[in-house]
Amino acid sequence: MAASVLTRFCINKSKGSIRFIQRRYRVKTKWAATRPTFPATELALHNFDTSYSIQLRDLWPSIRVAMLSEQKYGALINSFSSAPNVITELEAQGCKDFISIDCTRNEVHQSSLDSMTSHRDSAELDPAALQPSMSPDIKCLVFPKGDISRFNPARPDSSGILGYYLLDAASVLPVLALDVQPGHTVLDLCAAPGGKTLALLQTHSVNHLWANDLSGSRTMRLRRTLQSYLPKEFLEENKIHITSTDGRQLGMTEEKSFERVLVDVPCTTDRHSAMVEENNIFKRSRTKERQKLPLLQTQLLLAGIQATRGGGNIVYSTCSLSQLQNECVVQKAISLAQRELGITVQVQDLRWFAQCFSDTFHFAPQLSVGELVLPHLCANFGPIYMCKLQRMN
Repeated sequence: MAASVLTRFCINKSKGSIRFIQRRYRVKTKWAATRPTFPATELALHNFDTSYSIQLRDLWPSIRVAMLSEQKYGALINSFSSAPNVITELEAQGCKDFISIDCTRNEVHQSSLDSMTSHRDSAELDPAALQPSMSPDIKCLVFPKGDISRFNPARPDSSGILGYYLLDAASVLPVLALDVQPGHTVLDLCAAPGGKTLALLQTHSVNHLWANDLSGSRTMRLRRTLQSYLPKEFLEENKIHITSTDGRQLGMTEEKSFERVLVDVPCTTDRHSAMVEENNIFKRSRTKERQKLPLLQTQLLLAGIQATRGGGNIVYSTCSLSQLQNECVVQKAISLAQRELGITVQVQDLRWFAQCFSDTFHFAPQLSVGELVLPHLCANFGPIYMCKLQRMN
């Protein structure tokens, strides 16, 4: 009598063991082309090795090592929280506020700069060479170089407001460079998950903040972040407007509406792509999305320029080292703004900014577009690229 065969299962033999696999979970040889030959992280690292070794040359080996090292965080102090002794306890663990320390050195540098230029004729002074102030209200504490200690979870105060927000300390730099002044109306064009939005609010200078993100799920995450770090009364004062819309459209609908615009665009997120398989943009299924990034970034930056008032500032930033997503995007957006919209945009000098924070971050040499600054990984922070622009008309 023939033995009955259970056709719902197939047998898989490997290394002397036999496993029964349901037929619906089998992978047929003819389907092998759809299976990833390499993990997305390996594809990302291969891409970086190919392009960045040419772009960054001798700097790339050390940056590569840092990129593959454990990420280090900073604690952005939440001034809206009344949790007691937050800063004191962090300082007792060895943390230091890199902003206040570096800004103190920056004031000394500015004094020497003023003395050097005091005898020049006013017509010879370059306004871009005179650095703007940075908000003293933003505080971000980090452990010293070489110390990879982890922060404890933030404790809530009596109202449930958390005392600090953990983020890559380099993420605070674009907010500092934006130079928000009292009474300014600010647009955070790609705001989720909310770290830079929260940093903007720590300046206590924003008259009205528009926080936008295209993704509905990311916008919900942004809302949850703000609800965890801001008092309910503050959220009800209509000082914050949160939307989930295509940021490329805001240039036309909100033209000349903001004194400051932060354009922290979607990018290849180099460290995440090299380290984490989940939601990796180097997955085969996201190839077209990745290839279209420079176009999307250019359109978002152009919209940010349109939304800025004459004399206002725009900071463009990514967490990628790619020239295609950085300098090339800035060049293209400036060209399109002039040619198609009649808008003149000037790149601002950020060399003073790099000098100011050189003790905490290392900055790669300026590459191709005027005074662009490219911070690279130092003490496991970054990477962050940013460029500051000013709309002239």
